Amino acid sequence: MAILIVKAVIIHPHDGYLDKACIEGERKALLEFKHGLEDPSGWLSSWVGADCCKWRGLDCNNQTRNVVKIDLRNRDYRYSKGLGGEISDSLLHLKYLSYLDLSSNDFQGIRIPNFLGSFERLRYLNLSNAEFGGTIPPHLGNLSQLRYLDLNEGYSYYSLTIGIYSLNWLSGLPLLKYLDLGNANLSKATKNWMQPVNMLPSLLELHFPGYQLSDFSHYSDPNPFVNLTSLQVINLSYNNFNTTLPGWLFNITTLRGLCLKGARIKGHIPHVNLQSLRTLITLDLSRNDIESSIPTGIGNLLRMKRLDLSFNLMNGTIPNSIGQLKELTELNLDWNSWEGVISEIHFSNLSKLEYFSLHLPPKTKKQPFRFHVRPEWIPPFNLKYIDISNCYVSPKFLSSNYLETQKRLDCIVLKNVGMLDTIPEWLWKLDLFQLDLSRNHLYGKLPNTISFSSNALVDLSFNCLAGRLPLWYNVTGLFLGNNLFSGPIPLNIEDSSSLEVLHFSSNLLNGSIPSSMSKLEGLVAVDLSNNHLFGKIPKNWKDLHIPFTIDLSKNQFTCGIPSWMCSMYSVSWLKLSNNKLSGELSPSLQNCTQLYSLDLGNNRFSDLALNNLSGTIPKCLGNLTDLTFMNLLVIGFYDDKAYTMYSDHDDKVHTVYSDYMELVVKGQDMEFRSILPIVNLIDFSGNNLWGEIPEGITNLSTLGTLNLSRNKSTGKIPRKIGAMQGLETLDLSCNNLSGPIPPNMSSITSLSHLNLSHNLFSGPIPSTIRFSTFNNPSIYETNLGLCGIPLSTNCSTPNDQKHKDDQDGEEDEDGRYMTWFFISMGLGFPVGFWVVCGSLAQNKSWRHAYLRFIDEMGIGYMSSLW
Repeated sequence: MAILIVKAVIIHPHDGYLDKACIEGERKALLEFKHGLEDPSGWLSSWVGADCCKWRGLDCNNQTRNVVKIDLRNRDYRYSKGLGGEISDSLLHLKYLSYLDLSSNDFQGIRIPNFLGSFERLRYLNLSNAEFGGTIPPHLGNLSQLRYLDLNEGYSYYSLTIGIYSLNWLSGLPLLKYLDLGNANLSKATKNWMQPVNMLPSLLELHFPGYQLSDFSHYSDPNPFVNLTSLQVINLSYNNFNTTLPGWLFNITTLRGLCLKGARIKGHIPHVNLQSLRTLITLDLSRNDIESSIPTGIGNLLRMKRLDLSFNLMNGTIPNSIGQLKELTELNLDWNSWEGVISEIHFSNLSKLEYFSLHLPPKTKKQPFRFHVRPEWIPPFNLKYIDISNCYVSPKFLSSNYLETQKRLDCIVLKNVGMLDTIPEWLWKLDLFQLDLSRNHLYGKLPNTISFSSNALVDLSFNCLAGRLPLWYNVTGLFLGNNLFSGPIPLNIEDSSSLEVLHFSSNLLNGSIPSSMSKLEGLVAVDLSNNHLFGKIPKNWKDLHIPFTIDLSKNQFTCGIPSWMCSMYSVSWLKLSNNKLSGELSPSLQNCTQLYSLDLGNNRFSDLALNNLSGTIPKCLGNLTDLTFMNLLVIGFYDDKAYTMYSDHDDKVHTVYSDYMELVVKGQDMEFRSILPIVNLIDFSGNNLWGEIPEGITNLSTLGTLNLSRNKSTGKIPRKIGAMQGLETLDLSCNNLSGPIPPNMSSITSLSHLNLSHNLFSGPIPSTIRFSTFNNPSIYETNLGLCGIPLSTNCSTPNDQKHKDDQDGEEDEDGRYMTWFFISMGLGFPVGFWVVCGSLAQNKSWRHAYLRFIDEMGIGYMSSLW
């Protein structure tokens, strides 16, 4: 790949001009510029005196003494913060400035000053990784003499904020040879980004990496309008093109470097067009969705030095023509679905090969890929790095000439390749920074003392190695789990002072944990699970500075949980299940505010029964806002552990530990591997908990799963449960909970699995759209007081109740009328009788008149009958 060097017009002093000072006006301008800057590292401490041409980072023209170059790049950015503050426009007094480099400093999100577009003679401008923010000013398009422009903000926080609304200003830079706008937000300019770039006839290198571009398909025509025929390097990695390889790329016959890593390229690699890129030195198409096989024409790219096709969907056989790439130094074919065999013929002419990686996906049922070379064959190259994983090599591959002749190796990864052998003596003489021989059938004993390269990673897990644990120097991560090591942990384990990750799980170790382990100051993860260790958990581990993972499960540890385990700010993973621990649990958990994984299953705590929790759910649980996983069940763990590597600012390699775990979530057995940190799970099921669910548990707003089933909890569902917006699974079945289902549960839009069966809930099931998806009656069964869909028990609606009340009122009113009617009849007859008859008996004239009236009525009636 071309490396472009842009030279400023700088003439260094000769003897005749040693006494000539810089321009006074420019010196004052520079002091004003200095005054606006923050300089925590004292970079500008030399900016004193009359001659600014002698100041650090400045160069002057020898004849005129004008300042022509300002180079304040922070070359020590890994260890120092660099410059910050404001950039003064006093720099405009430097009329002859042709070179300005402020890269790798820390300007904390300030905007790139507009006035930088006013330097008429500027040829070189580098503001990369300087923590600028805001919009890139289009005023930079006025720099008509500019050859080099680098505004790449890398992957810093402020790279998310720096953006470009249009690239049309690029047309004002006709002499530009190098352009890097990587990781800037180009989403506003993505529609027409190719057109202004096409206006740069002198452009040699184009770097637009960084997730924002999406428009690539418009230029897939084999005869496009683009005129980038002089380009030597194209880097469009990590964009969002979602298209096939555009045809115009293959018209650029001058191309030496093409990087489309992670750009969402799909489809096939053109067999014919690829041959036109005969000047290509680097081809990186990794981390895409390319589905084709490797074109046989790849062998015509005779200048190729680096070929990376890893992490695609490629298949088929690897063509023999790849062996014709005599200049090849790096070949990466990782994570594809190759078929057949790779053999000596593929390597016979690769005399300059230094890096070879064939790390395939885990083996499937189909015929596995084979790496086959004769044991006596001596390759023509001398590798530094080899990774062959998840395919078949010969059982004695470790003892073959292929490896033994590679004297420069500093990394050997031969994982899950079917080797059945001892580890040869020559291997321990190499200066390795990584050795991974895991998941084979290696046997024998290991040398007790070996020195590796600084910060080495060693993984020999899942083999049949035996004997005592070794003590190795300069090892950062030591993975010896799932072997047959026996005996105690070495008392002088502190001699392995570089250890950060110690993984000895699933061996035959016995004895207690030596107190000297507390002297491993850099230890971040300890896994001693599934051994025969006993005694107390050491109290002096509180002296460790930064452990965040402790797994002592499946041993025979006794007594309680030391208080330091939760007094240490950094402990995040704590697994102590399947031991003989006792004592009270709640005090131990009180201060565990940073935990996101806790497993105490199958112990003998006084407030636990089977891990038989027999108390109430601790109220302090609501304080564990970082908690991701809490398990108090008896659970089977995978014996495998995953780890990743990262480098910090000092290039030191570190290892990070994560788990493989098997849990019941959403009513199904599920496996969690590297994603376990995002599970967000509390599982107290199958215990003997009683009392109410604490209201504080609703503070865990990001919790994904809450399983309190099969306990004896009472009371109501917490009234603020609607605040748990991250909840996906809620299982409260088989308890003694009562009361209504809180209506605000309907606001938990993420809830997809619910089980409230076998409780004493009552009232209507919420009739919202959210609850209509929970249409399986079994999740509410045996709650006799519940009604509504999906149960067969209907709830009375308000209208139905009103109608029923009206009917009941009418019936009650009719009943009252009938009662008074019969009472009136009972009283009315005697009263009426005695009022009439009594009056006739007492009054003679009334009596004679009444009898005469009756007599007349009788005669009249009889007469009418005749």
